[in-house]
Amino acid sequence: MTNRTLYVVCLSCLLGFGQSGVYAAERVSIPAGSFLMGCSKNDPACDKDEGPRGGTSVRVGEFKIDKYEVSVSEYHACLNAGKCSRPKDHVRNKYCNYAAKGRDRHPVNCVDWAQAQAYCAWQGGRLPYEAEWEKAARAGSTSRYPWGKDVSCQQAILDDGKTKGSVVNEPDGCGEDRTWKIGSRAANKFGLYDMHGNVGEWLYNWYAKDAINQLYAKGNLQGPDSGKRKLIRGGSWDENRPNLRSSFRNVKDPVSGDVVYGSIGFRCVYQ
Repeated sequence: MTNRTLYVVCLSCLLGFGQSGVYAAERVSIPAGSFLMGCSKNDPACDKDEGPRGGTSVRVGEFKIDKYEVSVSEYHACLNAGKCSRPKDHVRNKYCNYAAKGRDRHPVNCVDWAQAQAYCAWQGGRLPYEAEWEKAARAGSTSRYPWGKDVSCQQAILDDGKTKGSVVNEPDGCGEDRTWKIGSRAANKFGLYDMHGNVGEWLYNWYAKDAINQLYAKGNLQGPDSGKRKLIRGGSWDENRPNLRSSFRNVKDPVSGDVVYGSIGFRCVYQ
């Protein structure tokens, strides 16, 4: 009886569930410290809202962040626990991963901001502040991408304009016209997967054009207090190279309404 009980406990651990029954995803600790946020040195593609060329010094406290983007199976566990609502699914749109056969380990997408935040709260966390996300994504780099000045399907899931796959004449998703399983490309130097590409990721912050210099650099990482659109970072499977730059700031209405956010997923952070 004792051996059987131990086996059940270990099986629960292997599945990633703690004593509370809440699924615990793998997390990576990011150390406290300052980094250069925003427009990378020698990046001609920067928008004005990315701040001055060469970046702005922003200090971020220590935090933990999900190693992978939240998967369909992980989100399904939250829905079963009664803490999350059902996102738009594969029946609604072919690009939505929820309820799609064979996509349990793909990132959950087609989620509104509040659905992503609810999942993170169930995990005991929240969506990342924009400065936290960029520090984690850069992983010590100061170039346009963590790998240097360019990106292709060798490093991330995107539309690189040349990689072919199973869908004829379709460069989206590295030729597959969809997301890929989480962790399909190598991790960055912090050990984080898919920070660039696969799905863009919801962030905690409302969008403000001058937030990097006027808020984050002055220590207010969670502002502004209100706004119309939420930030999304990292670029996605159906976006091209410029949108995957470490400093690129994308925005969307937090509620999708009749629109399908097939390019957007998320991961969580924890203090």
